[in-house]
Amino acid sequence: MSDPIDRTGLRPRYWDTVPLAKMTQKEWEALCDGCGKCCLNKLEDEETGEVALTRVACRLFDDTTCRCAQYPIRHQFVPECITLRVSNLDQHMYWMPVTCAYRLLWEGKPLFDWHPLISGSAESVHEAGVSMQLRTVPEFEIDEEDWEDHIIEEPT
Repeated sequence: MSDPIDRTGLRPRYWDTVPLAKMTQKEWEALCDGCGKCCLNKLEDEETGEVALTRVACRLFDDTTCRCAQYPIRHQFVPECITLRVSNLDQHMYWMPVTCAYRLLWEGKPLFDWHPLISGSAESVHEAGVSMQLRTVPEFEIDEEDWEDHIIEEPT
């Protein structure tokens, strides 16, 4: 499968040297590893603030490609969908997956070897078992009160 994210012509290993706020839009977009976890519905414990990811995916999520089926116009269908930016990273880090490149770099950590920027392949995230490829259920099939039955464990 070809990589839907254009990773051509990027500065070599820019993620190691360029602060998030100084990245070009193309570099910023290329940080997405294509795992699909940001498209999962989450449960937040009101007392502790702890967030759990579920395998219940947004209605626009295609779990064969791990992409939004309507990405350019997703806000027309899902107005609450987040557009992640440097200016709002701090507001969203608490729910971002621990393997997410945006979170890793924000926390000063390196990317994993399976990240497409390092491996050179968009498939490496799936091969490493990190993505949600073929592992989700659509939100319209599961009642919200049953989402807790679909919590997934994140690596620590």
